[in-house]
Amino acid sequence: MAAMEEDIYTRDGTVNIHKKPANKTKTGNWKACRFILVTECCERLAYYGMSTNLVNYLKIRLNEANASASTIVTNWSGTCYVTPLIGAFIADSFLGRYLTIASFCTIYVLGMTLLTLSASVHGLKPDCSNGHCHPTASQKGIFFAAIYLIAFGTGGIKPCVSSFGADQFDDNDEKEKKKKSSFFNWFYLSINVGALIASSVLVWIQMNVGWGWGFGVPAVAMAIAVGFFFFGSSLYRLQKPGGSPLTRIAQVLVASVRKYRVEIPSDKTLLYETSDVGSFIQGSRKLVHTEKFRFLDKAAVETEDDSHKGAVNPWKLCTVTQVEEFKSIIRVLPIWATGIVFSAVYSQMNTMFILQGDTLDQHMGPNFKIPAASLSLFDTLSVIFWALVYDQVIVRVAKKYTKNERGFTQLQRMGIGLVISIFAMISAGILEVARLNYVRRNNYYDLEVIPMTIFWQVPQYFLVGCAEVFTFIGQMEFFYDQAPDAMRSLCSALSLTTNALGNYLSTLLVIVVTKVTTRNGKLGWIPDNLNEGHLDYFYWLLAVLSLINFFVYLMISKWYTYKKVVSVAT
Repeated sequence: MAAMEEDIYTRDGTVNIHKKPANKTKTGNWKACRFILVTECCERLAYYGMSTNLVNYLKIRLNEANASASTIVTNWSGTCYVTPLIGAFIADSFLGRYLTIASFCTIYVLGMTLLTLSASVHGLKPDCSNGHCHPTASQKGIFFAAIYLIAFGTGGIKPCVSSFGADQFDDNDEKEKKKKSSFFNWFYLSINVGALIASSVLVWIQMNVGWGWGFGVPAVAMAIAVGFFFFGSSLYRLQKPGGSPLTRIAQVLVASVRKYRVEIPSDKTLLYETSDVGSFIQGSRKLVHTEKFRFLDKAAVETEDDSHKGAVNPWKLCTVTQVEEFKSIIRVLPIWATGIVFSAVYSQMNTMFILQGDTLDQHMGPNFKIPAASLSLFDTLSVIFWALVYDQVIVRVAKKYTKNERGFTQLQRMGIGLVISIFAMISAGILEVARLNYVRRNNYYDLEVIPMTIFWQVPQYFLVGCAEVFTFIGQMEFFYDQAPDAMRSLCSALSLTTNALGNYLSTLLVIVVTKVTTRNGKLGWIPDNLNEGHLDYFYWLLAVLSLINFFVYLMISKWYTYKKVVSVAT
């Protein structure tokens, strides 16, 4: 009878909104995830609704040049993927994921509201006449304050929402554990449903109705996201914050350095670990000892001066689980680093793809024009298509050959995406070569829009979307699964920083390429008039970097070992 009663509750340390042990039948699973998925869909609609076409807003309303507008967007996008480190630290250390999401939503909504006002209220928006706008320094200041409030607000949401959704499935229940992999596919699908509406409807509103409405609708979507999130509160499973992960890492470093002369016993069972069933870290499971980075094991070797008055000094003696936490973070870092180049490729959709599309014929029939930024909807459609195909078809076919329940391992899945991203850059480069040849043959150098349909860009968007399904979703699942239980938000944030560094890498490449190729009065690869430049060379550069990155990834993935747990959480 007692065993049956115990089985009613989760065994991963999660609690309900009232801080009581989470009842399996009343909380979590898909019944809780539907609120999280709708929240993510609306939040991503808000984010992409203001960011997808941001490069054109900077050009049209704030008079920024091509290279400058591209740099501003990639720097801001990069910041959006750095701030999650702050939100993740707060979530794992103090507030937990639920309260962190709730708190940062307020900042997010404030930023969206200010952005809408800066684009619609007289005095806050730039004055425009004869197709030219004249922004003042204060108007630019308000605009930048708004977008960086959004960047800070999203920092508490991005690293927590996917992990919070995955928390709704108990890792110690085999039936629930199998559903978790599907959750990440559906989570990324919900992101792209929001992005689909943003890149089609909202971009059209911005270019044809006005920027006030174009930013106002995303602001309302963000408010709806907040409402949905709170509406599902009674169904959520909450993982308790385990205390500062940075402190635990520091303790392992200090203890191992202090004991640099201590010998590690050949019998690893002699290393220090708590005698309890669960780990001493709240809500965390014990981890199996691994042989890599053996120097850190010194922190778990017991000596006579490790205790004071019967109490263990954590700066002198750490548990095996605490040491393995640190090792887990070190192990994922090389995999993390290989995601930076992929993110640089992905960032081209918001910059170079749009600038390339601006030079092509955007007409769809005699009376309708599709904005260049709206082409990203083909990326979104590709993601939706491949996410469903992957979940329903590819996994079933692949596991017959790989004998893996998930079809591919997480590392194999990410590697496939890296290969596809190379072809995405090749596709973009081939189109640019064809476009420039068309310009040369017809002497269209001074033509702003050449008579070549923008739909030639569809293959490169479609390939990027396919690569996302393999690499980005695989990344989300990998960093959640391989993270120590009490560091999952931090590891999710770490995976997001690849987007940040990818954007910064793209910015650096544009700056270096512009500086090098404009020497001696040359126009360079990316001039304001792309008909006189060589954007194709920039795409070839990214393709070569992606190829080198893939071979590095292959070497790292062969070296990697997956983490193993030995107990339930307490």
